[in-house]
Amino acid sequence: MQEETGQQILVVLREIREGQREALSAMDQHRALVEEQLKTSRRNVEESVGLQRLALKRQRTVIFVAVPGILACIAAIIYLLARYF
Repeated sequence: MQEETGQQILVVLREIREGQREALSAMDQHRALVEEQLKTSRRNVEESVGLQRLALKRQRTVIFVAVPGILACIAAIIYLLARYF
């Protein structure tokens, strides 16, 4: 009876060990997936920051070109209104 119980214990321990190996394998796969997602996320953030910087440069350019143009047009309209009325 004890030998049979000992065999059952060995079988259960082997199953536990195999289950732990499978769990470790799954954890390694998940870790690799998380690392890849982290790399992708970092690339996306870097690209986003680059695009935001480009947008700010373009916005400054528009401000330096458009605002003086708009002010000149408003001044011309005021001049014309003042001259003819």
